Amino acid sequence: MRFDKDLVLARHRRLQAARRRRQQAGMTLLELLVVITVLGLLTAAVGTVALNYLGRAKSETTQLRIGQVEAGLDLFRLDMGRYPTEAEGLRALVEAPSNAEDWQGPYLKKAEAIEDAWGNPFLYASPGQHGEVDIYSLGADKTDGGDGEDRDVTSW
Repeated sequence: MRFDKDLVLARHRRLQAARRRRQQAGMTLLELLVVITVLGLLTAAVGTVALNYLGRAKSETTQLRIGQVEAGLDLFRLDMGRYPTEAEGLRALVEAPSNAEDWQGPYLKKAEAIEDAWGNPFLYASPGQHGEVDIYSLGADKTDGGDGEDRDVTSW
């Protein structure tokens, strides 16, 4: 029996090519687990950083809103000759209080401006302990004190 050299070489090459394709066809289970683990670690790291920025952003937004409310209070005082009473509250900056003939408002464009970034209304004291008026938020936890996102944000 005689073998044709060219046929044998061609068959050998086809077998080698098929073997290479099978070896390169997909990922092993171990490779897949490594990729999933790396993606999980990246997601956890990025998620933690993003949540820290979100908490800080809410505190900074609340501080900016307090500044807007202070400006609105100054305009109210120019028109009315006084700051809103505690009974009138900060709502007097967006809606005319009863018996306020000199009211020229609204002094704030949006009613949301009298709320902190967590959706809670600002606390208001007139006269204040730290100035003529005090405006403050108790933070995310809605209790005095705290750190990070839970810290109080104040006008003083």
